[in-house]
Amino acid sequence: MAAKDAKEAEAVEDAPKKQGGKKKLILIAVPVLLLGAGAGLWFGGILPPLLGMGGQQVDEQHAESQPPPMPQPAFIDLPEIVSNLNAPGRRASFVRLRAKIEISRQEDVAAVQAAMPRLVDLFSTYLREVRPEELRGSAGSHRLREELIARASLAANPARVTDVLFVEILVQ
Repeated sequence: MAAKDAKEAEAVEDAPKKQGGKKKLILIAVPVLLLGAGAGLWFGGILPPLLGMGGQQVDEQHAESQPPPMPQPAFIDLPEIVSNLNAPGRRASFVRLRAKIEISRQEDVAAVQAAMPRLVDLFSTYLREVRPEELRGSAGSHRLREELIARASLAANPARVTDVLFVEILVQ
């Protein structure tokens, strides 16, 4: 009988250990599962709108999916400009320039047309100071374009000049 009593005592001692292990597992597993579910809902984008925090993000995403209409640029013809260049010696060098000005908005066409005499004057004055060798090659054309854009932006302010497009450049 002593053996039977010993087995029952061991069974009684083992029972609280098994129940304690299950309780620890439940106390650890339930918060971990809740945190995992919350993180999944948060990063899945479900929880922020439910908490009232995602309304702006949803609107921004919707706005990004439909890009705003791009304003159409306007092109304005410049009158032909013929100017002498700053050439050393007795031989005169001339440049003939025909170009178009690109502005960012159609509404600014009238402002640029009104500033056209100032534009032509600034372009002619600048071309008189340019040496013929400065206009050679693509680097010279690029440099000329950048200088003309800067002068056109000053003259046509508040209209925004985005580019000067060359139709013809003739250096003699």
